[in-house]
Amino acid sequence: MEKAAADLGHLLIRPVRDDEPQPAVKVFPGWLRQRIEAVIWTLKNQLGLERHAARTTQGLWTRICQRICALNAAIWHNWLTGAPVKRSLTAYDH
Repeated sequence: MEKAAADLGHLLIRPVRDDEPQPAVKVFPGWLRQRIEAVIWTLKNQLGLERHAARTTQGLWTRICQRICALNAAIWHNWLTGAPVKRSLTAYDH
C-alpha cells in the first residue's frame, strides 16, 4: 500500500509496527494519534455509529453528520448550564 501511495505522489502516514525498524524521522506524532482515536471512540461508542443501521453510503454520512451536530449541541448546552461533564450525551439519552 505504501508503494502504491508513493507511486501516486502521496506519503502514507501510519504508526510503525513492532517488527519494523524505527524511521530516521518521526512522521506520526503521538498527539495526533490520540486525537484520532478519541474521535473514533466518540463516534463508535458514544454516538452509536458501531451499529448505525444505514443501508447506503449517503445514509451513513447523513447519520454521522446528524450525530456530530447532536454532540456539538449537547456540548454547547453543557457549557451554558455549567454541567460538570461537557462531552457527554448521557443526560439526553432517553
